[in-house]
Parts: sequence; C-alpha cells; structure tokens
Amino acid sequence: MKASLLFLACVIVSVTANIPCAWSAEPAPALPPLPIAETVSIQQMQLRTAALPPELKLRESLGLVTAAAIEGQVVHRTKSRILETRATITPNGDFLLLFPEGDHYAKSKGEKMNVMLAYRSKDRGLTWQGPTVAYDIPYSQHGFIPFIPKGTNRIYAFGTQPIPDKYSWKDGQQENAPIGYRYSDDDGHTWSEVALIKPQNDPGFLGMSVMRMTETDAGTWLLGSHLADWSVKPLKTKQYLLRSEDKGKTWTLLPGSRPNGWYAEGFDRMDEGRPINLGKGKVLFMTRTPQGHLFTAWSEDDGKTWTKPSPCPLVHPDAPPMLFPLSDGKTLAAFHHRRVPKTKPGELSDKAETMKMRTELWISTTADGGHTWTEPRFAMVNAVEANLAVGGFNHQCSYLDAFMDGEVMHLFLPHRWQQVLHLTLKESAIPYLPTQGDLEREAAKVTAR
Repeated sequence: MKASLLFLACVIVSVTANIPCAWSAEPAPALPPLPIAETVSIQQMQLRTAALPPELKLRESLGLVTAAAIEGQVVHRTKSRILETRATITPNGDFLLLFPEGDHYAKSKGEKMNVMLAYRSKDRGLTWQGPTVAYDIPYSQHGFIPFIPKGTNRIYAFGTQPIPDKYSWKDGQQENAPIGYRYSDDDGHTWSEVALIKPQNDPGFLGMSVMRMTETDAGTWLLGSHLADWSVKPLKTKQYLLRSEDKGKTWTLLPGSRPNGWYAEGFDRMDEGRPINLGKGKVLFMTRTPQGHLFTAWSEDDGKTWTKPSPCPLVHPDAPPMLFPLSDGKTLAAFHHRRVPKTKPGELSDKAETMKMRTELWISTTADGGHTWTEPRFAMVNAVEANLAVGGFNHQCSYLDAFMDGEVMHLFLPHRWQQVLHLTLKESAIPYLPTQGDLEREAAKVTAR
C-alpha cells in the first residue's frame, strides 16, 4: 500500500510541479484491472467476453480482447489524461517511451496543460522504470516523434511546439504552432533546447506534427505536418511534408508554401501524414482523411515530388495512419480500424460516432510499397466498460506506435487515453492472426454450444 501511494504521489508531483521523478527502486505495483464489459463488438459480431472463440483471449489486466498471439502489460495509468505514446530503441539498447500526461495543448490559453513523461526499460521491455519528466519546459507538448539518423548515436525528439508567444489560439488556429526538435547525445537522459523549423519557402509555417518521420537512403529527412482551421464548420485541414537534405539545417515545405497543401476533394480534410522510406529513392506517404479509407501517395525522387494522394483499400475512419516496417525493412504493416460511421462517409457532425470507430484494430501488410495489401487480420478490441465521462475516450484504441526488436513487434497504445499499454507480437504470427471469416466461423460454433 505504501509503495502504491508513493508511486501515485510521485506522478502527481511530477505533473503539477514539473519536477523529475525517479521512482525506479522497484517495479511499479500491478494495477487493478479496469471493469470488463459483458460483450465486445468486432465488425458485426457481438461476442461475450466470458465465452470467446478460441482464437481470441480476454486480457483482463489490459482491458482488451486480443488475438491469442498478442500479450502485454500496463506501463502507466492516469487519473487525468495521457496523449500519444511513442517509443524507440536507444543507441545503447534501452527501450525509451515518452508521452504527455495532462490535457491537450490546444485547450491552453497560454498556460501549461501537460508534462512529457518518460519510462525506460533496460531488459527489452520486460520491466519499466519511471516515470521521470523527459524535459523540463514551461509549455505543453503534443507528442514525441523519435528519430535516430543512420550512423549516429543522437536521438531526436521532433514535434509540435506550442510556445505561447509564437502561436495564437484565436480565430480557430489553436492547434497550429511551430514545429521543432530537441536532441539527446546521452541516450535520452538529457535534451537540448528546442530548435524551430522555418521552411525556406514558408518561414512562418505553423502546423502540428505527431506522426513518425523517415530518413531516405540518401539521408533526406521527411516529416509530416498539417494545419487546421477550426473557425469554419466543419473544420478544414491541409497536409504538408517538411523535407531536409542537410540533416535538419534547412527545410522545404511540400507540396508548396501555404495554402498549397494536400486535401481530400469533397471533404477539405487531410492530416496526420506518415512518410516511410521504401529504398532506392522511393517513399510512401500514408495519411488520414474522413473519406472512409486511408490515402496513399508515392515519390520516386527522394521525396521531392509526389503522386496525388488517393484512397487505398484499407477501410479506416477519421483516425491516424499506423504504419510500420517489419524486420526486413521492406514489408510494411498497417494497423487500421476497418470501421466507418453509419452516417455518410466523412460526416463530421457525429463526433461521438466517429470515436466509436476506433475500438478495434486489424493488421494488413504490403510487400510492394503499399500498392497491394493482404487480407486484414484481427489484432485487438477494447473490452472495458464505457464508464468515462468523455464518451469518445471509452473506445480509444488508436494512435498505436510500434517498432521491431528482432522478430518481436513492440506495440504502444494510449488505451482510452487512460493507460499506456506495452504489447508484443511475434512477426511470424502475423500471417496466422484470425481473419473476419475465421472469427465468424468460430463464433458460430461457440453460439451453437
């Protein structure tokens, strides 16, 4: 009991006073499970959590129903809110996990809304030490975009920088802020001051960046950033890419300076783009829209020019792309929700319905750079009762992050914006995860018993 209270007090002190907290004398005590719902919905199937098909497992400690091959642990739980979780393997071989705790920066009127917390694992994710405050700054954070350039021991932390005197929350611009980065040369223990990106063709660019970036074979850095206008209803967003050929010294905004960003025609929306290197000068770009599918575009010239973004086969609501390379560096895995609102695709008036679409995750892979995709296979679905005051948070299984460590895929999920989950999945198991047809057949057998 004393250990639990000390752990909780440590977190509260860190968040409210922005003081580094080093609770690492012993592993954090196991947290009690969240209340499990009697049923879960997977596509059109209603399944009882007490009587699941054999290919599924109720992970009560996680608050999920998963494919049998997925296991995990709760790293952190909050009484406020956590934001996007991102992790990397450090140059020294530790696992480093960062995420903001508190409220979203866009709710600020200049005051600090959250703090960036860090956990570290020295045993490849078996146990975690933390939280500590990653860097002590006087303003909120959006998220951590980890990036380690090839051939270096430097870790970068890219992301949105809502510095109060450098952006305005007025006139619907509350999410648009400078984009910048810090770096660490001591394995992520201490960080530099922030450097802000001022594209040569649009020095005053303001946007937001929280999706993973990439480095091409030629050493070019590519980072997605979008901007939003909340002064109009429905809101409008445009997607851009920031491109640097000189290790972050100078940048160019693509496809051009404002207002020439990408958007899905008929929706005036496109955001949270994720570039990923394909090798030999080729790059894939996957992005979020409310159209009902993830959109993709390709570059054949090291990210200088791009095809027009268009819908890919992966069914997805207005939620972020979750795209990661597997161990060979060529095969890509995309997690997607396979749900869209019952309202007309792209309808923005029913936000709660859109949030419900984030409750389940499926995985598809591509071996040809995103041109064709395998049949979706089930990964996980939320299994916790809907007991949170903010209705949409109850279903949150989105913004998944991942990296490969050998043949093991490590997944990091901001579940319900309430707890940080660290999950594992062996790459060799992905082709054997259940399809929708598999689940329907097995569910019918369970019902017939």
